[in-house]
Amino acid sequence: MSTPNITAYLKTYCGWSEGVRAIFRKYDLAYEEKDIIKNPAFRWEMEQKSGQPLSPCVEINGIMLPDISGEEVEQWMLSQGLITANDAEPDAPIDRACSDAQHAAMAAGQPGTIKFVP
Repeated sequence: MSTPNITAYLKTYCGWSEGVRAIFRKYDLAYEEKDIIKNPAFRWEMEQKSGQPLSPCVEINGIMLPDISGEEVEQWMLSQGLITANDAEPDAPIDRACSDAQHAAMAAGQPGTIKFVP
């Protein structure tokens, strides 16, 4: 299985973006992160490539997956044979936004350690 080439257009503090990151951590996947909040040029690039303004967007081996959750990224990669399923639990929810308190915790430097409440 070859290593996928991944570029992720993510927000600095966002439950959906953290869910995508959690999938990359779960499978120990290398990726280029383009923070669309810290660098508006990345937002413009994302919108040009995806044809829409919503994030996260993930480009894998040249295929753009617009406005996608971590759960959807995982399922797509499994369906394409890019990863092999494993039983490890992601370290953050992969299917939801986060609350204001969780945004504050991420801003305080605690991404990946936040306990999301369903």
